[in-house]
Amino acid sequence: MAYRQDNAALVEDCEREALALLRENLTPDGILAAGRGTAARTRGYERVFGRDAAVCALAMALSGDRTLERGAVAGLATLAEHQAENGEIPKYVGPEGGDFWYVGCIDASLWWLIALAWLRRRDLYGLRRLSAPAGRVLHWLRCQEHPRIALLAQNEASDWADIMPRSGFVLYSNALWYRVKRLYALPDAEATRRHFNQLFHPSDRDLPEYRRLRLLVHYARRRRRHAELYLSYVNLGARGEEGDAFGNVLAALFGLADGGRRAAVLRALHRAQGFAAYPLRSVCEPIPRHDLRWRPYMGRHRQNYEHQYHNGGIWPMIGGFWVAALAAAGMRKLAETELVRLARANAVNGWEFNEWFHGLTGKPCGMPRQSWNAAAFLLARRSLEARLF
Repeated sequence: MAYRQDNAALVEDCEREALALLRENLTPDGILAAGRGTAARTRGYERVFGRDAAVCALAMALSGDRTLERGAVAGLATLAEHQAENGEIPKYVGPEGGDFWYVGCIDASLWWLIALAWLRRRDLYGLRRLSAPAGRVLHWLRCQEHPRIALLAQNEASDWADIMPRSGFVLYSNALWYRVKRLYALPDAEATRRHFNQLFHPSDRDLPEYRRLRLLVHYARRRRRHAELYLSYVNLGARGEEGDAFGNVLAALFGLADGGRRAAVLRALHRAQGFAAYPLRSVCEPIPRHDLRWRPYMGRHRQNYEHQYHNGGIWPMIGGFWVAALAAAGMRKLAETELVRLARANAVNGWEFNEWFHGLTGKPCGMPRQSWNAAAFLLARRSLEARLF
């Protein structure tokens, strides 16, 4: 990679620090969400989180470190041990057992399956015991899928952005669902892809045959503000135009947006991120408190106001997948530039790997020593060497 010498050294340092952080946060039960400490314990980060452990497993399996490889399997096994009777993977597992959030945590199950398929491809030891839990997870997810639309439906605030008002058919979760369908050779993957594009990127040119979906598309396509981006969610009464960065990145990375649409999505995200201190702001247009989409829970702990947390905060974890999507789309020069900026974010305060940064000021916020920040950086760097997804 054609970095300047100082940038090359920064990237090397970040990889070394990222691997050290993953080793530091590893336990016999799997990877903790963040480094140990009073704050992490009080806020519940000293737990094995479903989505976090799965994202970390992707990087840990590529690390070449046998301890991290075993830890990746251990994390998935711990989550499977606390699987609900209906098949759902828990949001997290802690000393008190597994927990499933207020209205569910659909993406914990999706990421768990993606990580399991990833580990199987690398033939890691101990995965056979997870075959039966995987079957139950797939059954549970199929029960959340609309039988004619082939997309998952979910309640509000039930994925990683768990204090955002997205409900019905959600972009991010269905990008993961399409990936799962391809990895597990599930039926109707092409229907999922087609309906995904019709619903989240609606136009007059490609109308669905199914009349219920056609009505949803009719409401979704009116007076759109960010026509190049996918809508963050669609239901009969509302749609999300805030520009969900993670959902759009995954749509580009997983092959839901291809050709000209993929390039347009990535260019639009890049333009919207122009003033961000680091990659990547979680939304392009935060939801203000006077907006009809605002929910009282978004103000809890004064955390999710504009340009903060899920509502426009900068998340280095998303930044790692952003770099991977740029690399996969052939936008190598920009991917290299963004990888350096991502390393700078993780290096703040002596390699603190902060959870998120304020979207306007760049102030480090949230819990330090985040495991999935380290993992996402490692995935980003590997993506410039080979296609990962």
